[in-house]
Amino acid sequence: MIKSLLYVYIATALVTIAPFLITFEKGQDIIHGLFGFSALILLLLYTFVRTTRPPYKYFSLVLIFICLMLVCFLDLKNILSYKDGLVGWYVFIPIISVAIAVVVLKPVKAIPLHKISLVTFLSFVLHLFTAEYTAGQPLFEFPVLRALPRLTPYTPSRDCLLDDFKVRYYATDSVSVTRQFIDTTRTNVVILVESWGIPMDTNRFNSELSLFGKNLMRYGVHYRMYSRTRTAEREDLLDSIGRDSLGHRDSLFIPNQLVVLGYKTTFLFGGDSLIQHRDKYIRNIGFENVIFMDSDVSDGIMAAKVDSLLVDTAQKQLITWTTHDTGFPMGENGAIGESQAVETLYFERLNTTLARIASLGAKYPKVRFIVQGDHEPILSPLEFQQKFYRRWVPFVVLN
Repeated sequence: MIKSLLYVYIATALVTIAPFLITFEKGQDIIHGLFGFSALILLLLYTFVRTTRPPYKYFSLVLIFICLMLVCFLDLKNILSYKDGLVGWYVFIPIISVAIAVVVLKPVKAIPLHKISLVTFLSFVLHLFTAEYTAGQPLFEFPVLRALPRLTPYTPSRDCLLDDFKVRYYATDSVSVTRQFIDTTRTNVVILVESWGIPMDTNRFNSELSLFGKNLMRYGVHYRMYSRTRTAEREDLLDSIGRDSLGHRDSLFIPNQLVVLGYKTTFLFGGDSLIQHRDKYIRNIGFENVIFMDSDVSDGIMAAKVDSLLVDTAQKQLITWTTHDTGFPMGENGAIGESQAVETLYFERLNTTLARIASLGAKYPKVRFIVQGDHEPILSPLEFQQKFYRRWVPFVVLN
């Protein structure tokens, strides 16, 4: 038994180390195991099938031989991926080394399956044990696991922005955006765009930003703790959080502050006040004038209402508008529809709404516009949701 295992390990080391040594270059710094774990299992199975009489013996031998060749070739590709990646004549290394390994196993007697399982398990445990002390030289190599990141398409995480993205696009705390850019010397319009998230396709995001043209003063992204519109409405208008005389939490909102400064405050939404329970909190935030609609109306109509309010240049105002057209479910009669159809309709409506906002910004250059997304399209089809960063939303400042 010991002698048979010795031959198996020699054959395994041969097919594992041969490609590493033959392709070795001076200065090479590649961590590589001494024994291929997949090769070890296949060679152990080869000895069992060769010396016994299982059904389809020769078919099984050929299948094991092919699998061994593929594993060795995969290991070779992993090594070459650290270099120029070209295989060339190196393709003969797995063929020759596997052929020699089979010859080495010729004197090996049959190893029972239960002992093969035990040897495989103990080898893996030994690999984990030695890895604690010799991390720079692992005992076993796992070519399939090493190749997975290279063979499977890379999908960036939806939860975290890449560092270069954060450098390119100003990233900040969501609570600070409105407070940071509000201008108390003039009229301000704060717009919350329904389901405006950050697409993982940066070209798409750049296309959206380009709609604002030369009036775009600042742009960036921020993180939402909660994916709720009503939370975003209050969060974006929060000025500070303190304690009252009884020690209870007391939130102070920007509209309340601006009313004291003589501002006229107005909130608009193209739908019923019961949606998102706005009837319970909008006035408490400090809005003197609230405009809701008895039935759903388009962003075009609401943009016109904002336009009519901005005509009054004598009075400083705070106008807050939550858009509606890009809400979900989306499609004919409110049906969710197929992902591709929803995607087309969503971006068509989003670009139309952003273009209307850009037009208002261009028409009233003396008015500060602060535009933000409330959340990514969380109620859209799952396939479409995957195309957006989770909880991250954009903001732009015009004029």
